[in-house]
Amino acid sequence: MMKTVIAALAAFPIVLAGSSYVAARAEPPRDAIDSDVIAKVGDQRITFNQVNTMLNSSAVVGISIPALGTPDRDTARIVVLDKVISANLLYLDALKQGLDKDPVYQREIKAFSDGILAALYRQRLVASDIPVSDADVQAFYDKTIEPGTEMTDTLRTQIKATLRKRKLAEKMAAERKGLREGIDVTLYQGNIKAEGDAERTDELPVAEVGDEVISWGEVKAELMAAGIGAVQRDPLAMEMDARNNALQAEIDTRIMAQKARAAGLERDPVFQSRLNEFRKTRLINLHRANLAREMEPSDKALKAYYEENRERIVMREMRKIQEVVVANRKESEALKVRLDNGELTFFQAAAEHSIAPGAKQNLGEIGWVTQGRAQAGLDTLIFTLGPDEIGGPVESSAGWHLVHVLDMRDAEYADFEDEATRRHVRRTYIHAQLNDYVASLRKESFDVQVYEDVLVSLAQREADMVKHLTEKAEDSDSVTKQRVKELQELLQPAGG
Repeated sequence: MMKTVIAALAAFPIVLAGSSYVAARAEPPRDAIDSDVIAKVGDQRITFNQVNTMLNSSAVVGISIPALGTPDRDTARIVVLDKVISANLLYLDALKQGLDKDPVYQREIKAFSDGILAALYRQRLVASDIPVSDADVQAFYDKTIEPGTEMTDTLRTQIKATLRKRKLAEKMAAERKGLREGIDVTLYQGNIKAEGDAERTDELPVAEVGDEVISWGEVKAELMAAGIGAVQRDPLAMEMDARNNALQAEIDTRIMAQKARAAGLERDPVFQSRLNEFRKTRLINLHRANLAREMEPSDKALKAYYEENRERIVMREMRKIQEVVVANRKESEALKVRLDNGELTFFQAAAEHSIAPGAKQNLGEIGWVTQGRAQAGLDTLIFTLGPDEIGGPVESSAGWHLVHVLDMRDAEYADFEDEATRRHVRRTYIHAQLNDYVASLRKESFDVQVYEDVLVSLAQREADMVKHLTEKAEDSDSVTKQRVKELQELLQPAGG
């Protein structure tokens, strides 16, 4: 295991020995070992658990999820660590440039904060302490449950959950009704009319909730979407009514957030964790989007980039093929005649006559082949055939080939003037520019350290745990074995 982790580390620039921006085998501080910190970017810490969490979300990192304790997981973990380091570099750079002062960003943080606090308020101060007595349970049982049904612990728990849910709905309705008592709410409904959208400034107030002003810029996206959505669902709906309802919902959220702050819920660790995560992620995305706009290439630069990187960008034509390889031309020609006459199928020919390794197992199917990758004569043959055509014989260093084309894919991104090609090249260009920018941050702006010893140690600990659990599951008296045995007995036919 340790060798596989070290090999994976060596494959990525974040830990190359002697690099100008990573201390080779950086000595971890004591608290790094205690808290599973495996890397630092400036003052930002990256933990083993954080990387594992991201690794378990392939949608986030764009890679498959290898099994715990495997060499593939070690390699994937380093890929994710590299991504996390890059994200932290962008975050620190955004702070350095003062992007956290951006008004749009500040509004997004405020909206997110209010939404989470309002949810906490409902959960803790409204939904908490909803008693359900034994008398309540019995009354529900007498009224709802079929007579003669046994009052088991499971049934009692289910009844309590049902009653608690009902009482919560009642309490929420009462709370919503009295939510604005004692709070001055002023509406400026003229400032949310659709006909004024084009001229309205973001600073224009649309409501006041106590001392807090809600501006058009803070709610315009939600209000406009609510109005358009209402009309799309029902052409007779009033767009202004939908906008007003959305504004009223926002006012309720602001009031609950105010009450949550007054109750000290801002100090809640769950709230702090989620807010900090959102702050960081949103700032990284904002910075990345700004950089992408700045890196937008001219037509001339894009064309030059395409020509310089054409071999890497163009996806060549591909064929999915099946082949039969024999030792000499005479045998291949005889097989070709039998195939053409329908005396045997290509699968039979591969299984019974091919000398290619694994032919009897894969029946000659070798998957997708990219143009230009096979030996010259064989490549020419493969890419002159159409779907379901059989060609050959042709000689290669492996023998004489007969080829059957099962499927084909046309080349992509081969014409720069094609719109899809230009979009692909633009994305590739900007992605390359962003990678170069992040690399320069690593080298010149922020200190990056990877604690290899901690990473290797924790990876080994994970592998040992998986090995222990696997061995334990194989014991004859293990819970796993017992459950499998019970399941088999349940599935076994009666009298079997």
